[in-house]
Amino acid sequence: PVAQYSHPQWLLRQLQSDWPSVWQNIVNSNNQQAPMALRVNTMKISRQIYMQKLGKAGLGADIIDDTDSGLLLKEAVNVEQLPGFESGLVSVQDSSAQLAVPFLDLTPHQQVLDACAAPGGKTAHILENTKNRCQLTAVEISQKRYARLQENLQRLQLKARLIQGDATQPDDWWDGTMYERILLDAPCSATGVIRRHPDIKRHRQAEDVETLCRQQTCLLDALWPLLKPGGKLLYVTCSVLAAENEDMIGHFLARQGDVKVLSLTLSWAIQKQAGLQILPGTKDSDGFYYALLQKIYMP
Repeated sequence: PVAQYSHPQWLLRQLQSDWPSVWQNIVNSNNQQAPMALRVNTMKISRQIYMQKLGKAGLGADIIDDTDSGLLLKEAVNVEQLPGFESGLVSVQDSSAQLAVPFLDLTPHQQVLDACAAPGGKTAHILENTKNRCQLTAVEISQKRYARLQENLQRLQLKARLIQGDATQPDDWWDGTMYERILLDAPCSATGVIRRHPDIKRHRQAEDVETLCRQQTCLLDALWPLLKPGGKLLYVTCSVLAAENEDMIGHFLARQGDVKVLSLTLSWAIQKQAGLQILPGTKDSDGFYYALLQKIYMP
């Protein structure tokens, strides 16, 4: 069956174990071509008016349900063909990825941390969503990806406090600010975005998942003390593997006394014991996992 499904043996086994009734749908979606979704920068232009601009450029698009500014192009194009791309009117971002910011439940003037920020799609969305009125710190460990983060924010004319640093080592960069919101878009196996990056099937190994799980554990444990009581941390992966998603959050809940899982609702996602799983291909979106955790006041 490996040749038939064009997925490595270890991944097929894992998908069959984690998703016994729908693993074939996941595999089939992974072998399709990904569509192109856009996020309109509503600080500069409304979604409706940008749709008209697309129409004038001969590009068709549909509104993406459950997003504040998402559009799904009827066919993919080069970014140079997108009206106003260079001047920051629009960004390319998958539908599922656009849910992070609505789930974070932001209000202006909050102290917000984006812990693994590059390439900056969600960082920019936080700023657009709050009209640049939150105190955002964005941390990225990789120098190359940090440069991408800077470029993306410059193109969109957005500003945040950017730090090149390791989110698992806050002592190296943290100034003592307690955050009201933390976005942890954790490094993961990327098994939810294979249709976008088919080379994952060749390069990703089973042992990588163990390494990534250790990293995710370290990130959760290092960042939780930086969250104010009453504050919320949104844990996000673009994985479909239980070990990185509901199991990771289950273990975290067992380790931490001062945490509760808040419910997230999305009609087209699968409700897990903790969090939501979107499977690749559902509503033309990538595979993503979301869990919203609140720090509870401990006497």
